[in-house]
Amino acid sequence: MAEPLPIDEVIPDIRRALAEGTRLVLAAPPGAGKTTRVPLALLDADWRDDGRLLMLEPRRIAARSAAERLAQNLGETVGHTVGYRIRGETKTSKATRIEVITEGILTRMIQSDPDLPGVAAILFDEVHERSIHSDLGLALSLEIQGALREDLRLMAMSATVDVTTFSRLMHDCPVVESQGQIFPIETHWLERPWQDKGSRLPRRAAFTRAASDLILRATREAEGDVLVFLPGAGEIRDLEASLKEADTGCRIAPLFGAMALNDQRAALSPDPNGARRIVLATSIAETSLTVPGVRIVVDCGLARRPFTDPATGMGRLETVPVSIAEADQRRGRAGRLGPGTCFRMWTRGQEGALDRYPLPEIHTADITALALELAQWGVADPEDLAFLDPPRPSALRAALALLTDLGALDPLGRITPHGMALAREPLHPRLAHLMIRARDRSLSTEGALIAAVLGARPGQLQRDVPGGDLRTMLERCASGPASPTIHAIRDEARRIGGKGRANPSNLADEAPALVALAYPDRVALRRPGDQPRFLLANGRGATMAPDHPLAGERLIVATDLEDAREARIRAAIPISESTLRAEYPDQIHWTERADWSPRHRRVEARRREVFGAIALKDELWRDAPPDRLGAALADGIRDLGLDALNWSAAAQRFRRRVAWANEVAEGAQFPDLSDQGLMDTLDDWLTPYLSGMRTIDATSKLNLLDLVKSRLDWADLQTLDQIAPEAFETPAGAKRPVDYAGAVPRVSVRIQEMYGTAQHPCLGNPPVPILFDLLSPADRPVQTTADLPAFWSGSYADVRKDLRIRYPKHDWPENPLETAPNLRSRKPRVAKDTKN
Repeated sequence: MAEPLPIDEVIPDIRRALAEGTRLVLAAPPGAGKTTRVPLALLDADWRDDGRLLMLEPRRIAARSAAERLAQNLGETVGHTVGYRIRGETKTSKATRIEVITEGILTRMIQSDPDLPGVAAILFDEVHERSIHSDLGLALSLEIQGALREDLRLMAMSATVDVTTFSRLMHDCPVVESQGQIFPIETHWLERPWQDKGSRLPRRAAFTRAASDLILRATREAEGDVLVFLPGAGEIRDLEASLKEADTGCRIAPLFGAMALNDQRAALSPDPNGARRIVLATSIAETSLTVPGVRIVVDCGLARRPFTDPATGMGRLETVPVSIAEADQRRGRAGRLGPGTCFRMWTRGQEGALDRYPLPEIHTADITALALELAQWGVADPEDLAFLDPPRPSALRAALALLTDLGALDPLGRITPHGMALAREPLHPRLAHLMIRARDRSLSTEGALIAAVLGARPGQLQRDVPGGDLRTMLERCASGPASPTIHAIRDEARRIGGKGRANPSNLADEAPALVALAYPDRVALRRPGDQPRFLLANGRGATMAPDHPLAGERLIVATDLEDAREARIRAAIPISESTLRAEYPDQIHWTERADWSPRHRRVEARRREVFGAIALKDELWRDAPPDRLGAALADGIRDLGLDALNWSAAAQRFRRRVAWANEVAEGAQFPDLSDQGLMDTLDDWLTPYLSGMRTIDATSKLNLLDLVKSRLDWADLQTLDQIAPEAFETPAGAKRPVDYAGAVPRVSVRIQEMYGTAQHPCLGNPPVPILFDLLSPADRPVQTTADLPAFWSGSYADVRKDLRIRYPKHDWPENPLETAPNLRSRKPRVAKDTKN
């Protein structure tokens, strides 16, 4: 009889919910037994009617392991009642009723036959991991259930699932929750961050030392095998070497996705000699896998996630802190077989800063394959499907643009026959495009090897074949000695469709063209200069190490890029211009541009033969049309600002008049001649007059006063002269300019010109008193006033005393109101007495 598990208590609830309805969410903590118990419990359900149960697992190793344990519980071998199907490997038969598959397999089944004939239920295991394929598979399954298969049962299962959110997504379906794990787990945290302890070491070395110290502590303080969670294969190798040097007396067992199947099984199996094990694993050991003998978990607190920049299409693997949900999932592995212990490589204080759940992969990873699946399904807007988190619009636009470049979509975004062919390939659309084109050229074997190399994890092959020259990597994979990595690449090439050995001559001749077909956006042209800096066809800049074997090449295709502020090219292949022209004749064309150069402060007109953002040829455009030059110079003025123009004082006064009139006059609606207003309408009043000009200095011959005046029609000008005249006519008959720079109009005038003025002059509508700067005969200010009558009757007496002393030859009447205004105001000459 099978050992009791917590999930057994809720099996009747699961059976009842699926008998009464078609959707269910199951929440069961780690160790509850949902993966190995639930599918078997549904085998005799009436609604199954001999249909198959599909159970989705996020990883190949988990799918194999789950199928093997299910078959073992039935006393069978895999391939009878229980089978599995993963990429490149199938173990099923006509008798198979439970089929464990990886998530991408379900999408392929749905796209091939949406009715899903012979399928009674789909169980989505570990949905909390939020992989793209899981999210898509669930969304498509819900649509199929609603439109084609009302009888199809759907169940989402997880240990850390947000049950409310998933229940709402699945039309408010029932939720069944299993109790927690049977065995208690004691948890330990660090007293202080490990980064502090290794502050004098490089980060990776400090991490390895801290992890090694914590593992050694765990082996001393607790019993049982140890499962260590690490972010990636590199950290696993470092720690494996450190622990072997420490001579722990334990068997060190690495476990990560790129390992061979037999090595993975060995890591999961107890030591044949009974030795204690330390299993160094990536996140693949978080779920669905049972590692016998494990009673201790050491969680280093880091995970490696893919991130893609939608603007450039460049991806990177980033090491980030785990979420609370992931940490709980990892901790649960210690209590599956008995009381356990978890050592966390962070402090309690640091735990408070962790996110509750990890970011969904649909928001971080490359979604080009997802966009192709949506196009094949006929969905233009992902919001039309039941996605828990739809893809971000910017990422979707970038993916659709790439698919269009690959010929998978037409200009209207509809899938093409070539796109349908890409979707049938078990490869990323880039590599699928490469593979199909290779077959067209009778280069299937070579294309498969190239696709396998390009599909390998970044940097994985470069450890065996350093240097970064893809040609050398391909040559080594085709005919060199086989390291584990190269052996895995050859296996992948055979799975893709390569039969026999790739022809070295064909590889050398055809690889650049095929790689360029997969990465048209990463064709790169070397920039001038001593340092190896490149411009990619997608417009992004990239650098290369000076000692890189391709540092001197003019044209390359970058295949491995480290995403950063300026990307760093780690691996590439050179490509000749003739090859590029042969592969992309329609994408290479001449452009003629006249652009403002901020660096040289002039218009530069050039003709370029371009492929994307790179220019294969670049020459002067000697016969550029004058209007194109003028438009480019207008851009220069926008860049430098209007102050770069040679404004006359009269033009500036006119602009101030209009601005003042618009501010104070009732009903005035003159054109906006402010800097912003003129900049907004530059193409209307200035650009046509820049025709043929290349420099700002050339604009000095323009009459800017006439140009800004042209913004006002004749009626506007007449109204402006009434509201805000250019000059004020003094009582003496002189015209003095009015300054409208301030809130009130201002006029400078000699004091004698205003004699006899009993009422203060005003301008505008409603009237605004003029602010007068009264001047001496030498045009020096003596008084400022906005009330002349008050001035005459008040401070004029004191001003008069001073003026009589300084300008005795002028007439300074005691009562200026009774004196006629004049322009000179000198005293009359008295004739000399000559009689004596």
